Amino acid sequence: MKRFWKAVTVEEAGGGFQLALDGRLIRTQGGQAQIVPTRTLAEAMAEEWSSQGEEVAPERFVFRDIADFAIDHVGADRATTIETLLRYGETDTLCYRADPDEPLYKRQRQVWDPLLDALEARHEVRLEPVSGVVHRPQRSETMGRLREVLGAQDDFTLAALNTLTPLAASLAVALAAIEPGADARELFSAANCEQDWQAELWGWDLEAERAREHRLTAFEAAARFAHLART
Repeated sequence: MKRFWKAVTVEEAGGGFQLALDGRLIRTQGGQAQIVPTRTLAEAMAEEWSSQGEEVAPERFVFRDIADFAIDHVGADRATTIETLLRYGETDTLCYRADPDEPLYKRQRQVWDPLLDALEARHEVRLEPVSGVVHRPQRSETMGRLREVLGAQDDFTLAALNTLTPLAASLAVALAAIEPGADARELFSAANCEQDWQAELWGWDLEAERAREHRLTAFEAAARFAHLART
């Protein structure tokens, strides 16, 4: 698709902010008014439109896509998004460790235990780790508390978490990424502790490295979206 607009502006609308292309207000992919909660987020989304070339690259509309998900999907059915995220809490990658006699186990404890401790201190949620890959359910009280934590988030934060959590395979890491001052790159590295360990031992595969960088870029963008939506 070729670029069809010249000017992108940010307008106040419906208690928030909405973009306009040559004066025409943008709607979501689902046809709703694309109103976002903060001017800083709207300005970042405007930059996505302004930076497009003559040929439009849809993959560069990262913030637009997350905002549309918040409005079209989370806004219509918060419960489904929350239940999807809870499944990652039930199988959080930070909880599945190597056997205690393996060198990787020590690395996992060094990197992951502080994140689980921070989750408990911040949200009163304690995820219990286990060695091996056999699934062990978390306590019902834990999952109930996680549901409360997610239920307290606004639609735009939940939309960001919907991107962050699968990329990290960890709800604990995703929740840490939306905190003020969070280092998204460091958190992504923590989530990929085991993969990076294997790469250190056996070497990096070029395609795997490119895929990791692509996922990191998406993770950092979603974390930035969450911060902009609340700034």
